[in-house]
Amino acid sequence: MSENEDGRPVEILLAEDNPGDVRLTEKALEKGKVLNNLHVVNDGVEAMHYLRQEGEYESAPRPDLLLLDLNMPRMDGQEVLGEMKSDEDLRRIPVVVLTSSGAEEDIVESYDLHANAYLTKPVDFSGFVDIVGSIEEFWLRVVKQPPK
Repeated sequence: MSENEDGRPVEILLAEDNPGDVRLTEKALEKGKVLNNLHVVNDGVEAMHYLRQEGEYESAPRPDLLLLDLNMPRMDGQEVLGEMKSDEDLRRIPVVVLTSSGAEEDIVESYDLHANAYLTKPVDFSGFVDIVGSIEEFWLRVVKQPPK
């Protein structure tokens, strides 16, 4: 497995309230080629606390990538995206919307809120592994990101 250019594992934040999808993402990332630390939050409020390093997340590492579900309790993914991209400290963190919604209005709104990519979750495990592998390959190995 390879790591970041600076020799450390890639920090990935997954904002997902479905335990099954969390497990699928964990398994898919285990099969990948990039050494990573996956951190999971279960709703949008938790995601914002994590990103802002508040409360129990005060020592949380800054994510190199956010995998964001749209349909979460307390604060949905669109709200998280809006807050992140309007925050000078958070707006450069790449956000990949990874959701079950293929609705055109969700896609348009996500890009209007400056999502970096929008992917619909496949229903089968091999498709899910392929999607997560593509995310990993592109966002963690190919793309040049700004310094933290």
